[in-house]
Amino acid sequence: MVIRKWLPAILLLCSIGFLAMNQKQRPSAADSLEGAWRLNYGGQDFAMLLEDGYCMFTQYNLKEKKFGLTAGGPFTLENGKIRIKTEFNSANKSEVGKIQEYGYKLSGDELTTTLEGFELKWKRVDAGEKNLAGNWRIIKRKQGEEMSDIPLRPRRTLKLLTATRFQWAAINVETGEFSGTGGGTYTFKDGKYTEYIEFFSRDSSRVGMSLSFDGKLQDGNWIHSGKSSKGDPIYEVWGRFKDN
Repeated sequence: MVIRKWLPAILLLCSIGFLAMNQKQRPSAADSLEGAWRLNYGGQDFAMLLEDGYCMFTQYNLKEKKFGLTAGGPFTLENGKIRIKTEFNSANKSEVGKIQEYGYKLSGDELTTTLEGFELKWKRVDAGEKNLAGNWRIIKRKQGEEMSDIPLRPRRTLKLLTATRFQWAAINVETGEFSGTGGGTYTFKDGKYTEYIEFFSRDSSRVGMSLSFDGKLQDGNWIHSGKSSKGDPIYEVWGRFKDN
């Protein structure tokens, strides 16, 4: 299957963003892989987000509202090789926990990845330098009138944001269980956070929807409130994820 053959090559991008994390000052957009990247192949859409030493990759079809697969995890560069530790893979949970190594070439806003002589060329969407760019985890949620802490466990929900794109994933890093994902573009302005959904693994009918929430940054956390896609009230506190 072509998509499955591509997955390891695409996942190599996850590791490259560490280049930006490993310098005292963030490099310019021309030198960093932080942010969002996209390509289209065979009518399929591919999106890759790289922030805070973590990445998420997704293959989907926006026009047909079809979700394909997603994978991701933390990354590093070692001895000129890109090392990826897979934390979730919706197509094959047996890949969770495995480390793979690859190579790459960056030229301006074009990124070329190669696996077994097969090249993929990506275009930069944004450099991940503003708005809510980062890797976030829910740390508190309001239930009724009380706030409940959500300690870090193997089963977790992460949301990765660049300057313009987002993706959340509900995963279990020990069992490899994948519970769902969704993503697309977003805006954050004047206290309003709005998502524009391009893929949703659990319910394709939500593709094309937009959801708006009240949002603010407070004490380094992201306060997120409003109504879910099902219409249920939500009040969540997201903190920057530091376990990678």
